[in-house]
Amino acid sequence: MTLTGEPTAAARPPVPGQPCPVSGNARHPRSRLTALLVAVDAGCVLVVLLADLFLPGLADGLQHRGLAVFGVFLLVVHAFTGLYRPRLEPSALDDLPLLLAAAVAALGATSLADVLLGAGLVDGPLLRFAAAQTALVVAARAGAYVLVQAVRRSGRVGRRTLVVGCGGLGAQLVGVLARREHGLLPVGFVDDEPRLPPCSRPLPVLGRIADLPRLVREHEASVVIIGYSNVPEPVVVDVLRACHGLDVEILAVPRYWQVVSTHRLVQVVRGVPLVRMRRPAFRAPSWRFKRVVDVVASAAGLVLLSPLLGLCALAVRLDGGSGVLFRQERVGLAGRRFELLKFRSVRATAEESATRWSVADDGLPPLGRWMRRLSLDELPQLWNVLRGDMSLVGPRPERPYFVERFGAEHEEYLWRHRVPCGITGWAQVNGLRGDTSIADRARYDNHYVENWSLWLDVKILLRTVGQVVAAAGR
Repeated sequence: MTLTGEPTAAARPPVPGQPCPVSGNARHPRSRLTALLVAVDAGCVLVVLLADLFLPGLADGLQHRGLAVFGVFLLVVHAFTGLYRPRLEPSALDDLPLLLAAAVAALGATSLADVLLGAGLVDGPLLRFAAAQTALVVAARAGAYVLVQAVRRSGRVGRRTLVVGCGGLGAQLVGVLARREHGLLPVGFVDDEPRLPPCSRPLPVLGRIADLPRLVREHEASVVIIGYSNVPEPVVVDVLRACHGLDVEILAVPRYWQVVSTHRLVQVVRGVPLVRMRRPAFRAPSWRFKRVVDVVASAAGLVLLSPLLGLCALAVRLDGGSGVLFRQERVGLAGRRFELLKFRSVRATAEESATRWSVADDGLPPLGRWMRRLSLDELPQLWNVLRGDMSLVGPRPERPYFVERFGAEHEEYLWRHRVPCGITGWAQVNGLRGDTSIADRARYDNHYVENWSLWLDVKILLRTVGQVVAAAGR
């Protein structure tokens, strides 16, 4: 089973040795209406950005450094609080509390810079211009939002939308979106067991949920709204993961949405909250920096740790004779196989090492037990990282025999292969090493995949170092 074609019953992750599209570059063409709406939203962002740039530009003319510093801080705060993100129901009044808080935060940051640098940044003119800037920003946003909503209502622009779940809620959403004030143009339902009879459906049912990736491409949809259906939740989750390789935004109606409190990160469509599902981090531009860190860190590690690597190799050679390195086939990104390197800590035949799950510490020779306790046997994997077989942080790679076995036993297991495997990982630093639950490992690894950030990698590496140090003290 693989995600490279259209799934027939339920989307499934790749089997070893087959490509995985969620880490690929699958795209579908944007419709003309969608492209126009994107241009309109970009124009709106440009207007508010120009308003935010008013103070830095004015500072050059007035030669006022405080205005420039305040303006830069204001831009940063607005960016980090999502004030430049297009929304389904934009409102200057909804933005006002956050705009005021951002102005206060920028003034505070400017005052702190003034205290630290003693540059005389904060004075009466700065405070007056800060108040004028806030008023300008609110006015610019109000005007831009009115224009955007007018263009949306005209029906000349919009993003083609698929609604998952042909029931009462789905029909309600379609009825609301038909007013076109949100910039979404519903084109059909996706459901296995539609609850609405054909005569009551405002739009046709285009196909089954398992067909969603194909339907997104065929109908040039750029938005998918997940409502309620009778399809089991794990099936829907697998299908949504199969859509990760597509240029589509996914919004989901939360469970018990009638009593869910809304906040700025929740989109609202006529009283129905929609949660924007985060794009997988491995599709974000920052993901490329992870590889840069891997190359630099592994190369530096091989150089700086070369004396220790030499001592370990010598100890293994003297303890057990020839064959310092242990080579074993493992499964990595998208089911691709590679040869993993470790210092040999125990003697085993190729067949035994391929199908034997683990060796207890009391079954290891003294040198092997010591090296495993300090994780020194893992150091040669820095070469695997440098070659691109692995990453410093990621799900631990497993042997093909166990990948096939665990993949058949645990639905979540094969989804780990959406990202490169790692020397250490989120499951390992949470105590899931050795003979521990495979289901728990898969859950932790998939949490890492869905929530990756550079800081999460740093946290995992720091916790790994702490565990190695703690083991050394035993």
